[in-house]
Amino acid sequence: MKKPAKKIQPVFFIGCGPGDPELITVKGKRLLEEADVIVYAGSLVKEKVLQYAKKEAEIYNSASMTLEEIMKIVVDAARARKKVVRLHSGDPTLYSALREQADILDKEKIPYEVVPGVSSAFASAAALKRELTMPEITQTVIFTRLEGRTPVPEQERLSLLARHQATMCVFLSTGMIDEVIGELKQGYSEDTPVAVVYRATWEDEKIIRGRLRDIANKVKKAGIKRQAMIIVGRTLGQGPAPAGSKQGAKDEGGQKSKLYDRNFEHGYRKKKV
Repeated sequence: MKKPAKKIQPVFFIGCGPGDPELITVKGKRLLEEADVIVYAGSLVKEKVLQYAKKEAEIYNSASMTLEEIMKIVVDAARARKKVVRLHSGDPTLYSALREQADILDKEKIPYEVVPGVSSAFASAAALKRELTMPEITQTVIFTRLEGRTPVPEQERLSLLARHQATMCVFLSTGMIDEVIGELKQGYSEDTPVAVVYRATWEDEKIIRGRLRDIANKVKKAGIKRQAMIIVGRTLGQGPAPAGSKQGAKDEGGQKSKLYDRNFEHGYRKKKV
């Protein structure tokens, strides 16, 4: 009697985080260890994360490939009943071309799953030791980018988004730092704190801090043109200033969270008066 045909396994789109291989999720690491075929974005993914792959795994660097070349490997491997991992940097739902790859799998009737990862925005905030939200300062975070070769809808221009005075994380735009700052100044004051984090969690991570009035010159002097996150907003001025820094002390203090306030009551705690 013939054994039933083995089902096609889902293709796994995995976010492996911003750089540090230890920041891949437990689930992502397990799937990477089990994978028969791994296609990774070599221009962004740190190769050290491939240490989790088994020795016999087929590994492909997609840095020089087209979409069609990438998906031929993925589709052929999936149809051969192999376990396939498509490895992205950061989180695969942000600036990763996930949709166009998933559309091809839908057309081919190949199942897939998405495993989230740590975005460079959050890794950068962690490197800065700052929250992106603060009571009475901002409760909103905007993820965006400056228009380059990829167009941005007119209503999402940085100058318009800046009017909200929220914390803003600007991806993929450091090479156009003068244009970014010019747009941001149309909504934020020149004294607004801003930081540029280059290759967050990598060994050569660099942090440039300043204000909107001076950050562009600092970034250009440091020679940073790519692989950096720009974060702007008043929450960056909270708490003690970094060692050697003259900024931070006069920034808005904000309010403490009510979550741990002795006079605040919620479902798990009564007031402690």
